[in-house]
Amino acid sequence: MPIAVVTGANSGIGHAFAKLLIDEPISPPRAPSRLRLRNPQPRRHLSHVHHNLQIRPRPPPHRPPQHRGSHVSTPKDAIETVTPQTLEHTFAVNSYGPLLLTQALLPYLLLAKEPKVAVMSSRMGSIADNGSGGQYAYRGSNAAVNAVFKSLAVDLKGKGVAVVLLHPGIVKTNLTAGGEGLGSQAVEADEAAGDLWRVLQVKGMKESGRWWHRSGEELPW
Repeated sequence: MPIAVVTGANSGIGHAFAKLLIDEPISPPRAPSRLRLRNPQPRRHLSHVHHNLQIRPRPPPHRPPQHRGSHVSTPKDAIETVTPQTLEHTFAVNSYGPLLLTQALLPYLLLAKEPKVAVMSSRMGSIADNGSGGQYAYRGSNAAVNAVFKSLAVDLKGKGVAVVLLHPGIVKTNLTAGGEGLGSQAVEADEAAGDLWRVLQVKGMKESGRWWHRSGEELPW
């Protein structure tokens, strides 16, 4: 029976992804590193979905509360305004957290028949695709998580663990103020989750350590 751990599932894409995995039965793999969705049925083949799990450094006492999201607004993330606190928080959520969680789950991943790890990045972490600058903490933390999970793909290749990096595109969530001003390419979280799941299903060891848009397009580092 497949087992999945989904983090960041209290809202947005993570919540939509977890809901999709609960609602959609998952068939046994038909080929190595490949899963196939069947039409929705009342059965539930997914045994565990964990919500509201965050791994990040605990803030020191008396520090003022910080934004819980991973995307810091532009005015706080410009060259004139970015602070060590903004950098620390954003890297903790976007970069350190996924690595430390994978580290914690690794013994269990290695017991699985066809283990697969996926991490959500952002196209703004692409160095080759940066034509607008700014957003230092956000861009830097996503570039960092890309580098981290590329290293994981190398380290875990011999252990049979596929590592898939994903970009959801522009999505209407509570971190994007409901989607105002995002343009015509913005989609709802449910649509993004569905597209990401379809991409994730067909990526395995052959594609391990590569970065994919929800459309299936491979993205440049």
